[in-house]
Amino acid sequence: MTKIDAERRLATLLIDDLSLTEVAAIPSNVPADWFIRLRKLRREFMQSLDDSIQELSFLDLSKDDFMDLLRGKRLPENLSIKFRIPLEFGGELTMDNLFMCPTFFAGLNIDRFILEQNGKQNIWLPAPAKKVYVPVHLISGGEGGNASSDRMTQSTIQAAMGGRE
Repeated sequence: MTKIDAERRLATLLIDDLSLTEVAAIPSNVPADWFIRLRKLRREFMQSLDDSIQELSFLDLSKDDFMDLLRGKRLPENLSIKFRIPLEFGGELTMDNLFMCPTFFAGLNIDRFILEQNGKQNIWLPAPAKKVYVPVHLISGGEGGNASSDRMTQSTIQAAMGGRE
């Protein structure tokens, strides 16, 4: 698959705002304790999202879900934490190798895109620029009006930032 083919496929999956990185699909050994380590890492990752407030505001989280996420208590429904480079292809259990996105449809289509490349020598992986990937259609405005009632209130954002602006 060429980069152009991969970009076209991302467009059909409605995630063409993601950049791509090419990785050799050479199977790597995954540590036996990967899942235990991942649980701890996921919690740390969630607690590090205080620099992603703007992106999180587009995910229409309730105040409780938002605060639980930033405290590392639980991942809200319809959000996934994914590997930038899967462990089986040499990805590491580090915060830099994680990103978060809505499960439906972005997360599912990212998984579909990767699985469709099974058996290839090199694969193309989506490479979100930030910790939180919000598909562009969730950011772009609708037909007008004030969307503030659909998103978190400013007071929730300020509370999460500890009163910082």
